[in-house]
Amino acid sequence: MPTIRDVSEGFGADARRYHRARPDYPAGLVEQVIAASPGREVLDVGIGTGIAAALFRQAGCTVLGIEPDERMAALASEAGLKVEIARFEEWNPAGRTFSAVIAAQAWHWVDMAAGAAKAAEALAPGGLLAIFWNSFLPPAQVNDAVAAVYRKALPDMPLLSGGMPGPDGYRTLCDRAAEGMAAAGSFGEPEHWRFDWERSYTTAEWLDVVPTFGGWSRTPGGKQQEILAGMAAAVDDVGGTFTMGYATVAVAASRL
Repeated sequence: MPTIRDVSEGFGADARRYHRARPDYPAGLVEQVIAASPGREVLDVGIGTGIAAALFRQAGCTVLGIEPDERMAALASEAGLKVEIARFEEWNPAGRTFSAVIAAQAWHWVDMAAGAAKAAEALAPGGLLAIFWNSFLPPAQVNDAVAAVYRKALPDMPLLSGGMPGPDGYRTLCDRAAEGMAAAGSFGEPEHWRFDWERSYTTAEWLDVVPTFGGWSRTPGGKQQEILAGMAAAVDDVGGTFTMGYATVAVAASRL
Protein backbone atom coordinates (compact mmCIF):
# COMPACT_ATOMS: atom_id res chain seq x y z
CA MET A 1 0.00 0.00 0.00
CA PRO A 2 1.60 3.34 -1.01
CA THR A 3 2.37 5.80 1.77
CA ILE A 4 1.49 9.49 1.73
CA ARG A 5 5.12 10.24 0.94
CA ASP A 6 5.06 7.76 -1.97
CA VAL A 7 2.08 9.62 -3.45
CA SER A 8 3.54 13.06 -2.80
CA GLU A 9 6.77 12.19 -4.57
CA GLY A 10 5.03 10.46 -7.48
CA PHE A 11 4.19 13.64 -9.39
CA GLY A 12 7.73 13.84 -10.75
CA ALA A 13 7.20 10.64 -12.76
CA ASP A 14 5.78 12.87 -15.51
CA ALA A 15 6.93 16.30 -14.42
CA ARG A 16 6.65 17.92 -17.85
CA ARG A 17 3.02 16.88 -18.19
CA TYR A 18 2.38 18.22 -14.68
CA HIS A 19 3.87 21.58 -15.63
CA ARG A 20 1.98 21.70 -18.93
CA ALA A 21 -1.44 20.56 -17.75
CA ARG A 22 -1.91 21.75 -14.18
CA PRO A 23 -3.86 25.01 -13.74
CA ASP A 24 -2.13 28.09 -12.42
CA TYR A 25 -3.54 30.54 -9.84
CA PRO A 26 -5.57 33.76 -10.10
CA ALA A 27 -3.85 37.13 -10.21
CA GLY A 28 -5.98 38.35 -7.31
CA LEU A 29 -4.43 35.77 -5.00
CA VAL A 30 -0.89 36.80 -5.93
CA GLU A 31 -1.78 40.47 -5.44
CA GLN A 32 -3.33 39.84 -2.03
CA VAL A 33 -0.35 37.84 -0.78
CA ILE A 34 2.03 40.60 -1.85
CA ALA A 35 -0.17 43.33 -0.36
CA ALA A 36 -0.28 41.53 3.00
CA SER A 37 3.50 40.95 3.11
CA PRO A 38 6.16 43.41 4.27
CA GLY A 39 8.34 42.83 1.21
CA ARG A 40 8.78 40.73 -1.93
CA GLU A 41 11.11 37.95 -0.81
CA VAL A 42 9.09 34.75 -1.19
CA LEU A 43 9.83 31.21 -0.03
CA ASP A 44 7.77 28.65 -1.99
CA VAL A 45 7.29 25.38 -0.09
CA GLY A 46 6.81 22.47 -2.48
CA ILE A 47 7.64 24.62 -5.48
CA GLY A 48 7.15 21.65 -7.81
CA THR A 49 7.80 22.74 -11.38
CA GLY A 50 7.38 26.42 -10.45
CA ILE A 51 3.79 27.11 -11.52
CA ALA A 52 2.98 29.43 -8.61
CA ALA A 53 6.54 30.71 -8.23
CA ALA A 54 6.55 31.99 -11.80
CA LEU A 55 3.49 34.13 -11.08
CA PHE A 56 5.12 35.70 -8.05
CA ARG A 57 8.33 36.32 -9.97
CA GLN A 58 6.32 38.01 -12.75
CA ALA A 59 4.83 40.25 -10.05
CA GLY A 60 8.29 41.45 -9.05
CA CYS A 61 9.17 39.03 -6.25
CA THR A 62 12.37 37.10 -5.70
CA VAL A 63 11.54 33.45 -5.08
CA LEU A 64 13.39 30.57 -3.45
CA GLY A 65 11.78 27.15 -3.75
CA ILE A 66 11.99 24.13 -1.48
CA GLU A 67 11.19 20.81 -3.16
CA PRO A 68 11.87 17.18 -2.17
CA ASP A 69 11.53 15.77 -5.72
CA GLU A 70 14.58 16.43 -7.87
CA ARG A 71 12.64 15.75 -11.08
CA MET A 72 10.12 18.48 -10.33
CA ALA A 73 12.82 20.86 -9.11
CA ALA A 74 14.79 20.38 -12.33
CA LEU A 75 11.98 21.93 -14.38
CA ALA A 76 11.69 24.89 -12.02
CA SER A 77 15.45 25.36 -12.30
CA GLU A 78 15.23 25.24 -16.11
CA ALA A 79 12.89 28.23 -15.87
CA GLY A 80 15.51 30.15 -13.88
CA LEU A 81 13.99 29.62 -10.43
CA LYS A 82 16.30 28.89 -7.52
CA VAL A 83 15.45 25.63 -5.77
CA GLU A 84 16.89 23.78 -2.79
CA ILE A 85 16.21 20.04 -2.52
CA ALA A 86 14.76 19.17 0.89
CA ARG A 87 11.66 18.21 2.78
CA PHE A 88 10.48 21.46 4.33
CA GLU A 89 10.35 20.17 7.90
CA GLU A 90 14.06 19.27 7.61
CA TRP A 91 15.20 22.32 5.65
CA ASN A 92 17.63 24.77 7.27
CA PRO A 93 16.96 28.46 6.57
CA ALA A 94 20.51 29.21 7.74
CA GLY A 95 19.59 32.62 9.09
CA ARG A 96 17.75 33.74 5.95
CA THR A 97 14.38 35.44 6.33
CA PHE A 98 11.54 36.02 3.89
CA SER A 99 8.60 38.37 3.58
CA ALA A 100 6.22 35.56 2.67
CA VAL A 101 6.16 31.79 2.82
CA ILE A 102 3.70 30.27 0.36
CA ALA A 103 2.58 26.73 -0.39
CA ALA A 104 0.57 26.08 -3.55
CA GLN A 105 -1.22 22.73 -3.66
CA ALA A 106 1.48 21.27 -1.41
CA TRP A 107 0.84 21.90 2.30
CA HIS A 108 -1.14 18.66 2.78
CA TRP A 109 2.12 16.79 2.14
CA VAL A 110 3.78 18.68 5.03
CA ASP A 111 3.38 18.06 8.76
CA MET A 112 1.25 21.14 9.28
CA ALA A 113 2.34 21.99 12.83
CA ALA A 114 6.04 21.38 12.12
CA GLY A 115 5.70 23.22 8.82
CA ALA A 116 4.15 26.27 10.47
CA ALA A 117 6.94 26.31 13.05
CA LYS A 118 9.55 26.12 10.29
CA ALA A 119 7.78 28.90 8.37
CA ALA A 120 7.83 31.11 11.47
CA GLU A 121 11.57 30.50 11.73
CA ALA A 122 12.04 31.66 8.12
CA LEU A 123 9.71 34.68 8.21
CA ALA A 124 10.67 38.23 9.04
CA PRO A 125 8.50 39.90 11.71
CA GLY A 126 5.13 40.63 10.12
CA GLY A 127 5.88 38.17 7.33
CA LEU A 128 2.98 36.21 5.86
CA LEU A 129 2.39 32.47 5.72
CA ALA A 130 -0.10 31.87 2.86
CA ILE A 131 -1.27 28.37 2.00
CA PHE A 132 -3.61 27.75 -0.91
CA TRP A 133 -5.26 25.10 -3.06
CA ASN A 134 -7.26 25.02 -6.28
CA SER A 135 -10.61 23.31 -5.71
CA PHE A 136 -13.00 22.20 -8.43
CA LEU A 137 -16.43 23.50 -9.43
CA PRO A 138 -17.18 21.48 -12.59
CA PRO A 139 -20.50 21.31 -14.41
CA ALA A 140 -22.77 18.80 -12.64
CA GLN A 141 -22.94 16.44 -15.63
CA VAL A 142 -19.16 16.27 -15.87
CA ASN A 143 -18.71 15.84 -12.12
CA ASP A 144 -21.26 13.00 -11.97
CA ALA A 145 -19.55 11.27 -14.89
CA VAL A 146 -16.12 11.58 -13.25
CA ALA A 147 -17.48 10.06 -10.05
CA ALA A 148 -19.01 7.16 -11.97
CA VAL A 149 -15.76 6.50 -13.84
CA TYR A 150 -13.76 6.24 -10.62
CA ARG A 151 -16.38 4.16 -8.81
CA LYS A 152 -16.30 1.63 -11.63
CA ALA A 153 -12.54 1.58 -12.23
CA LEU A 154 -11.36 1.75 -8.61
CA PRO A 155 -14.27 0.64 -6.40
CA ASP A 156 -12.04 -0.02 -3.39
CA MET A 157 -10.44 3.42 -3.45
CA PRO A 158 -12.19 6.64 -2.39
CA LEU A 159 -10.14 8.84 -4.75
CA LEU A 160 -12.63 10.99 -6.68
CA SER A 161 -15.40 8.42 -6.17
CA GLY A 162 -17.69 11.27 -5.14
CA GLY A 163 -16.54 13.56 -7.94
CA MET A 164 -13.96 16.32 -7.91
CA PRO A 165 -13.45 17.95 -4.49
CA GLY A 166 -14.90 21.44 -4.18
CA PRO A 167 -14.14 24.34 -1.85
CA ASP A 168 -15.92 22.72 1.11
CA GLY A 169 -13.54 19.77 0.96
CA TYR A 170 -10.51 22.01 0.72
CA ARG A 171 -11.81 24.18 3.55
CA THR A 172 -11.05 21.19 5.77
CA LEU A 173 -7.41 21.43 4.70
CA CYS A 174 -7.44 25.18 5.38
CA ASP A 175 -8.81 24.54 8.87
CA ARG A 176 -6.07 21.99 9.54
CA ALA A 177 -3.48 24.46 8.30
CA ALA A 178 -4.89 27.13 10.63
CA GLU A 179 -4.66 24.67 13.54
CA GLY A 180 -1.00 24.13 12.66
CA MET A 181 -0.42 27.89 12.73
CA ALA A 182 -2.05 28.10 16.15
CA ALA A 183 0.08 25.22 17.42
CA ALA A 184 3.23 27.03 16.30
CA GLY A 185 2.28 29.94 18.59
CA SER A 186 3.95 32.49 16.31
CA PHE A 187 1.10 33.75 14.15
CA GLY A 188 -1.82 36.11 14.44
CA GLU A 189 -5.41 35.17 13.66
CA PRO A 190 -5.63 33.38 10.29
CA GLU A 191 -7.69 34.82 7.46
CA HIS A 192 -9.56 32.70 4.90
CA TRP A 193 -9.63 33.85 1.29
CA ARG A 194 -11.39 32.57 -1.82
CA PHE A 195 -10.93 33.48 -5.48
CA ASP A 196 -13.28 32.09 -8.13
CA TRP A 197 -12.20 31.76 -11.75
CA GLU A 198 -12.71 29.55 -14.82
CA ARG A 199 -10.77 27.63 -17.43
CA SER A 200 -12.10 25.82 -20.51
CA TYR A 201 -10.94 22.33 -21.52
CA THR A 202 -11.29 20.25 -24.66
CA THR A 203 -11.40 16.48 -24.35
CA ALA A 204 -7.68 16.23 -25.18
CA GLU A 205 -6.75 18.96 -22.72
CA TRP A 206 -8.69 17.31 -19.90
CA LEU A 207 -7.11 13.92 -20.64
CA ASP A 208 -3.75 15.67 -20.22
CA VAL A 209 -4.78 16.81 -16.72
CA VAL A 210 -6.09 13.48 -15.40
CA PRO A 211 -2.67 11.73 -15.17
CA THR A 212 -1.43 14.56 -12.93
CA PHE A 213 -3.84 13.59 -10.13
CA GLY A 214 -2.27 12.18 -6.97
CA GLY A 215 -1.63 8.44 -7.04
CA TRP A 216 -1.88 8.12 -10.83
CA SER A 217 1.61 6.64 -11.24
CA ARG A 218 0.61 3.82 -8.88
CA THR A 219 -2.66 3.04 -10.66
CA PRO A 220 -2.39 -0.16 -12.77
CA GLY A 221 -2.02 0.54 -16.48
CA GLY A 222 -5.27 -1.17 -17.42
CA LYS A 223 -7.17 0.94 -14.92
CA GLN A 224 -5.46 4.07 -16.22
CA GLN A 225 -6.76 3.34 -19.71
CA GLU A 226 -10.25 2.62 -18.36
CA ILE A 227 -10.30 5.94 -16.50
CA LEU A 228 -9.04 7.90 -19.51
CA ALA A 229 -11.62 6.28 -21.79
CA GLY A 230 -14.38 7.11 -19.31
CA MET A 231 -13.17 10.69 -19.00
CA ALA A 232 -13.06 11.09 -22.78
CA ALA A 233 -16.63 9.84 -23.06
CA ALA A 234 -17.75 12.22 -20.29
CA VAL A 235 -16.36 15.29 -22.04
CA ASP A 236 -17.48 14.13 -25.48
CA ASP A 237 -21.01 13.75 -24.10
CA VAL A 238 -21.11 17.49 -23.31
CA GLY A 239 -19.86 18.47 -26.75
CA GLY A 240 -16.11 17.86 -26.48
CA THR A 241 -15.43 20.91 -24.34
CA PHE A 242 -16.46 22.23 -20.93
CA THR A 243 -15.70 25.10 -18.60
CA MET A 244 -14.18 24.10 -15.29
CA GLY A 245 -14.92 26.42 -12.43
CA TYR A 246 -12.08 26.75 -9.94
CA ALA A 247 -12.21 28.18 -6.44
CA THR A 248 -8.76 28.92 -5.08
CA VAL A 249 -9.06 28.72 -1.29
CA ALA A 250 -6.38 30.06 1.02
CA VAL A 251 -5.54 30.49 4.67
CA ALA A 252 -3.04 33.16 5.65
CA ALA A 253 -1.60 34.57 8.87
CA SER A 254 1.15 37.02 9.77
CA ARG A 255 4.11 36.19 11.98
CA LEU A 256 3.89 38.02 15.30
